[in-house]
Amino acid sequence: KMKKILIFMMLSLFAFSKDVTVVLDWTPNTNHMGLYVAQELGYFKAEGLNVKILQPQGGTAEQLVATGKADFGISYQEAVTFARIQNLPIISIAAIIQHNTSGFASLKTKNIKSPKNWEGKKYGGWGSPVEVATIKALMKKDGGDFNKVKVLTTGSADFFQTSKSNVDFAWVYEGWTNIEAKLKGFQIDYIPLTKYDKNLDYYTPVIITNEKIATKDKDLAKKFMKATRKGYEYAISNPEKAAAILSKHAPELDKKLVLESSKFLSKKYKAEAPIWGQQKESVWVNYQNWLYTNKLITKKTDMKKAFTNEFIGK
Repeated sequence: KMKKILIFMMLSLFAFSKDVTVVLDWTPNTNHMGLYVAQELGYFKAEGLNVKILQPQGGTAEQLVATGKADFGISYQEAVTFARIQNLPIISIAAIIQHNTSGFASLKTKNIKSPKNWEGKKYGGWGSPVEVATIKALMKKDGGDFNKVKVLTTGSADFFQTSKSNVDFAWVYEGWTNIEAKLKGFQIDYIPLTKYDKNLDYYTPVIITNEKIATKDKDLAKKFMKATRKGYEYAISNPEKAAAILSKHAPELDKKLVLESSKFLSKKYKAEAPIWGQQKESVWVNYQNWLYTNKLITKKTDMKKAFTNEFIGK
């Protein structure tokens, strides 16, 4: 009789599960670890959610979430700030990593030790105005001349391939490219963004939803974030097992790279925050001020409306 009741409960849960979509910012990687863990270990199902993790098609994660074509997405603080200024109705509901773990990498043979050394060098990036402003600001602080830098748009080209040919330095994530360099036997120099400007210690990446869900379907947001937080907490405590889960869902990735990246990020997801996902208003305000000072935005918006800690729990 008990077995029948359990089967009925499981069938009922499946029958009444809600379809939910979460769109990534890029191809699957360790930044998305908690989502795949939550999916694999049934955390989403336990909340009555049938979650599909998708790669962005037909627009950016911000556009897809803002228009309701996706319920949740992976974004970055700078993208959310730009979106809010343009009145796109998206809101950040969790910081995946507590501190900015990105910076500028170059092969050791390029002899780049500080931003001033970027003079006479070629930068390969995505073609975003933020990149130019960031390089310019860091060079100014280090006494360098940005006019002596050549900026190239290399898009998603491999850092190691472009570094062998026409690129001297690029913007990378420490928890991925730096580890990949070590595994491939490349010696690199790395300049963290936060070393020269504390205002660049912004949240990247973050989880977003649209204002409709955040205001009118709070229960969905809470259930999604309860399962997602559980997924990231599992990744923090079990980096090896979490890496195996991501490798199962993204077999195209190098397993050794996934494992070492998982170990690195397990100490970064939460860092010193009391709970995973927590966001500080000061971080949002400081970075918006930096964008304004560097003329990347011409007006400011209320940062209290750009993020919330309401759905991550206590």
